[in-house]
Amino acid sequence: MRTAAPPNVSADYTAEWQARFGEDADLPGDLPDIPWLRQVLLRRTHRRYAPRPVPKALLRLFLAAAFSASSKSDFQQASVIRVEDRAYRDRLAALVPDMPWIGNAPVFLVFCGDARRLERIGELRGHQQENGRLEGFFNAAIDAALVMQTFILAAETAGLGCCPISVIRNHADAVAEILQLPDKVFPVAGLCLGYPAAEGFVSMRLPLAVTLHTDRYDDSALAENIENYDHRRAARYTPPREQQRAAETFGYTDFYGWSEDKARQAAAQPEGQTFPSHLRARGFTFD
Repeated sequence: MRTAAPPNVSADYTAEWQARFGEDADLPGDLPDIPWLRQVLLRRTHRRYAPRPVPKALLRLFLAAAFSASSKSDFQQASVIRVEDRAYRDRLAALVPDMPWIGNAPVFLVFCGDARRLERIGELRGHQQENGRLEGFFNAAIDAALVMQTFILAAETAGLGCCPISVIRNHADAVAEILQLPDKVFPVAGLCLGYPAAEGFVSMRLPLAVTLHTDRYDDSALAENIENYDHRRAARYTPPREQQRAAETFGYTDFYGWSEDKARQAAAQPEGQTFPSHLRARGFTFD
């Protein structure tokens, strides 16, 4: 019987951790050297692509890996629309003109929650059931998100770049009409795919001190942790004064950190306001 060789021992992922979080890793130096973990820590979004086609066989392989993701109760409530028709792609791109990569990426996919299929299977087997309640929507949305994230990681492993497009939910009626989505099938996000034309940058994430809780939820130190994060992130990049969001409403501030930007964005540009009515019109009750 053959056994796998033990993983190589490496340093403590300091460079990758610093790139992602802007702080020390605080990890021992005897961790296994797992190249894929290094790649994930350094992953980035790509919006510019080389004029190089993605082989269809490779795309099919990525999709097979994506649909291997975990699924609630093995219901498998996700579907993907591969948008190849130029007219369809142009109509989708026109919905979000400030994101030209939707139209010019070599591949564009739309990941959908699919609560319809389980209902149809019930009909086929004579066990009809309603799948438009909150649980059905929630499970389908998570299944689609897991499939999309698995696809992204698979594609990046092969040297491709991705850019999720969640803003299509702001145009759910138009997306559903263009892609002929039936009731109880809804867009979760689009995804651009291609070989990167530029290296891109690693977006600094919130530290585990904010996002990881032990035994109970505790955000008592949130203000201090966010303040420190804002300054670490600003040391790497600070938007120029003229890019401070919604200055006509909120004014200008001497220090413009991540938290100020995101608080302004959430207050001034709330998204998804038409999505609930779109879903209710297509069979979801959320009971």
